[in-house]
Amino acid sequence: MCLEQQALSQILETAVVAARLAGQRAMEEINYVKATLKNETELVTEADRRCQQIIVDRIKESFPDHGFIGEEGEPGAIFKRAPRGEPSIWWVIDPIDGTNNFAHGIPIFTVSIGVFHQGRPIVGVVFDPATDSMYAAVQGGEAQLNGRRIEAGEDDMAPTSSVGLDSHFGDPLPLWVGQIIHTSRFRNFGTTALQLAYVAAGGLVGTVVCTPKLWDVAAGVLIAEAAGAIVTDWKGQSLFPIDLDGYEGRPMDVLAANRKVHPKLVAWIGA
Repeated sequence: MCLEQQALSQILETAVVAARLAGQRAMEEINYVKATLKNETELVTEADRRCQQIIVDRIKESFPDHGFIGEEGEPGAIFKRAPRGEPSIWWVIDPIDGTNNFAHGIPIFTVSIGVFHQGRPIVGVVFDPATDSMYAAVQGGEAQLNGRRIEAGEDDMAPTSSVGLDSHFGDPLPLWVGQIIHTSRFRNFGTTALQLAYVAAGGLVGTVVCTPKLWDVAAGVLIAEAAGAIVTDWKGQSLFPIDLDGYEGRPMDVLAANRKVHPKLVAWIGA
């Protein structure tokens, strides 16, 4: 069952408001951050939890029966509440994507809110509060940045084009990572959602992400695809549908790129 355009518009409006409220709160707290170690590679701050609650509270005002999956739950667990009734809609939330940047006073982070129905994203919002940039898309619609249409473009891999690379690719470093480094101006902004948004806007010709969680990519995948990019796993297979009822934080391998670059990156990774 597909949702009507009016319903999608109402969900998008709520997502935009919630993302902006959380982003504004994060910017107020960035100079007063207290971070703790979540695991060997990730930090968490009290602002993460407060911003997530701001988002959830705003959504519940409009959609009290919708479900939630969020990064910040009880220690060692995700935040999860199943939908009640039909249609079964899940909001997938990363209140501060780029917590390591945020915790060190670097204002390169985003608020990511993706909305899922029948295992697929139907609305996506990525908000960069430092630049007041709101990336958004709805199922079947165009990708937008602050209300203006954006497109992934057709630039090829080149010394003047940029590819987003994640951290923690393991040891030894895969050969294809070296190929990307030597072929392009590789970038790591420290926020997966923003790198997906930059693919959508054509700033990056592609981005390769290792072991993100669903909340890292839930919004950015839809926005990138709406802009004409191809988003898959590293083998070129579709990421969705996904079982939201059974999802408990399983990591994913995600590759997003414009239509010219995507097949090249899939071939390099699979070589």
